[in-house]
Amino acid sequence: MLIFTLRKEHRRRLLALVLIILVLVLYRINWSGLAPAKMSRRNLGLQAESEDFTLEGEKFRIFGGSLHYFRVPKLYWRDRMLKMKACGLNTLTTYVAWNLHEPQRGHFDFTDNLDIVEFIKVAEEVGLWVLLRPGPYICSEWELGGLPSWLLRDPDMKLRTTYKGFIDAVDSFFDQLLSLIMPLQYKKGGPIIAFQVENEYGAYAKDPKYLTYVKQALVKRGVVELLMTSDNKEGTEKGHIDEVLAAINFKKLGPGLVSFLDKVQPNKPKMVMEYWTGWFDFWGGLHHVFKVDEMMEIVGDILQKGFSINLYMFHGGTNFGFMNGATDFNQYKPLITSYDYDAPLSEAGDLTLKYHKLRELFHKYKDRALPDPPPPLEKAEYKPIEITGYLPLQDTLQYVAQPISSKSPINMENLPFNNGNGQSYGYTLYETIVSSGGKLNSVHVHDRAQVFVDDKSVGILDYNIIEITVPEVQGNKKLSVLVENCGRVNYGEKIDEQHKGLVGDILLNGKPLENFRIYALEMQPDFLKKLGSAEWKKPLQGPLSPGFFRAVLKIDSQPLDTFLALPDWEKGVVFVNGKNLGRYWSIGPARTLYLPAPWLHKGDNEIVIFEEHKAGKTVHFQRHPVLGDITYDT
Repeated sequence: MLIFTLRKEHRRRLLALVLIILVLVLYRINWSGLAPAKMSRRNLGLQAESEDFTLEGEKFRIFGGSLHYFRVPKLYWRDRMLKMKACGLNTLTTYVAWNLHEPQRGHFDFTDNLDIVEFIKVAEEVGLWVLLRPGPYICSEWELGGLPSWLLRDPDMKLRTTYKGFIDAVDSFFDQLLSLIMPLQYKKGGPIIAFQVENEYGAYAKDPKYLTYVKQALVKRGVVELLMTSDNKEGTEKGHIDEVLAAINFKKLGPGLVSFLDKVQPNKPKMVMEYWTGWFDFWGGLHHVFKVDEMMEIVGDILQKGFSINLYMFHGGTNFGFMNGATDFNQYKPLITSYDYDAPLSEAGDLTLKYHKLRELFHKYKDRALPDPPPPLEKAEYKPIEITGYLPLQDTLQYVAQPISSKSPINMENLPFNNGNGQSYGYTLYETIVSSGGKLNSVHVHDRAQVFVDDKSVGILDYNIIEITVPEVQGNKKLSVLVENCGRVNYGEKIDEQHKGLVGDILLNGKPLENFRIYALEMQPDFLKKLGSAEWKKPLQGPLSPGFFRAVLKIDSQPLDTFLALPDWEKGVVFVNGKNLGRYWSIGPARTLYLPAPWLHKGDNEIVIFEEHKAGKTVHFQRHPVLGDITYDT
């Protein structure tokens, strides 16, 4: 009997020991490896009530990466996400680009490449949680930080504040966006585990009531998941609010950061919302590269300190169209089309050395083997093609909206086009009559203008060149000013001042010019379609620009990704099968434009180039990008 009792006691102790070991193992591996499809019990969601995140009460750690649906062709969303999952990440973060979803006030678009619901569902299918950053302001090196330009039609507009004109527009957008997003929240069976309240507001901080307004705007529309803010160290004290977790952004893990976060929000998880894996590039500058070994040392340190992390960017993608942003800290600097960012996945989605090193590191924090990444996407080097057609800019004005007449110049945003929403992007042409030459000057050119007399170029005006000499003329002559919006500022205190075109007078010999005809050259798909029916001229020798140039790329097999190069051209925009590939400029740093295979098809592919200055005769294609001479970030 005594022996039986001892054996029974031994079994109890053994069972208790096994349970203790099991608990310890579960605590050690935590729930970071769980995927949305495997979660059937959903009550608590992601919580931040202690030094560790918890999901359904169990320790959870975010291994995240930023990927923006609006910078990647829709057919490649899954490929990029599978590579993210194979790298060891469990969470995808994305911004929402308001200016794309509501191009005109009250007109919303959530289709095709803007189908954010489908994007989130693909993430769920792949096995990724989602951290959504709906703005309304997103920065992201994106045109006006993602805000629609029609907001600037209000002369009293105060963006990113509780100014009624702004929050009324935000409310209308959030009504549309969040009605689509709410069913995708974690507690409703979806993959969204957290939302970000605005973006880096501590660096702006114009209105102490604004962040609370954005938080309430989300909550009252049904957001029930964890809320976060995101700022650098300097902005965190001004940019966080009660009941919202303050996450931090940086490239270097500076001294005192851990103690700083403990002071700001004691006994809370530490989250790096943006760990900057690289940087962005400006026209006329160098290509930024962040050394792999240095980055890996910092990421390793972040993880050892117990932080959750989001890699910004994991995959940068492309600023297709006219969507690049700009900075203006006493000097206006527009960003280039490529948003490669020196990220772990290249602009074309290829695995880099950073990717492989990160995968090795993240695997150490997982309790199971990582899946293999998808095979690389093949690239093509199509043969060079010749330009076959040419249309002078003047010949294309019949295909744009009817010009308006105005005594004084009108800026893009206040032009009476697009159902009263003004012109958002592209070029604006101002024409008037002069009867003499002389000094032409203006400090009101936003951002860059080419000046013509009877369609012959006489010079450039921009922020640095504010005066040129117009040759003497006989009789009355047409003077034209072609102004390009090179990209609105996306960050900083000048965001309210982003009107484009001629934003004031232009003077000839000290007298303001008057009586303009103004054309909006937005270069939208319907305009490109109309050009298809035009009578294209045969290119001739001599100066032909500005104008449109046409070529045809014939593809006999399944299209492949490629990089388009224009070595003999100077500055302009490329359209492929009606889609705006983006800007090119011979000042670099980038010398190629990424052309994704989903934008091509078997047979004839129409390539149209708008060249401002100097046109070449051929278009080239290559397998690898040329991003320019390198500068190493330190």
